[in-house]
Amino acid sequence: MDNIQLTHSDFQPQKSKYSICLLLNDFASPANVGSIFRIADAFAIEKIYLTGSSPIPPNRKMMRTSRATEKFVLYEYKENAEAVVNKLKLQGYSIISLEITSSSTNIRQLALSKENKVCLILGSENEGIKPQLLTLSDETVHISMLGENSSINVASACAIAVFEITNQISSIQNNVTLK
Repeated sequence: MDNIQLTHSDFQPQKSKYSICLLLNDFASPANVGSIFRIADAFAIEKIYLTGSSPIPPNRKMMRTSRATEKFVLYEYKENAEAVVNKLKLQGYSIISLEITSSSTNIRQLALSKENKVCLILGSENEGIKPQLLTLSDETVHISMLGENSSINVASACAIAVFEITNQISSIQNNVTLK
């Protein structure tokens, strides 16, 4: 059996999306925002909310990292992150913050149902998630760190979290039912 590397033209994108959105609050690095656009595209995320001081397209540094995925992933800029969270709560989204806190649980213990629509909040690279957003969250999860450092890059953490969430939703539904 041959193991032949596929080209970009061999790839067939999925047309439907998971009912998952990402809320980026007060990001400093355009490269991190660009990386998260690529992650959102790779995992069929429905939308990104850019809030606070987060860089927004068009931004040369962000677009260099995003590799044009900002053209395919829905996004919206709103200054007030709390207003976005409140709107999403009214629309039935579970609000999950990715942050290490005194009461956060391991992301692998996250219990979703097949009806869950999820908004994953990601905070500033330097400050993390604002206390006001943590208070509005239905749940706060963290990624267990096994080495000496207590955290990893926000885009890397986003990829791990989105993989875990989409994997759990797929497992619950036994076959992926996408929007």
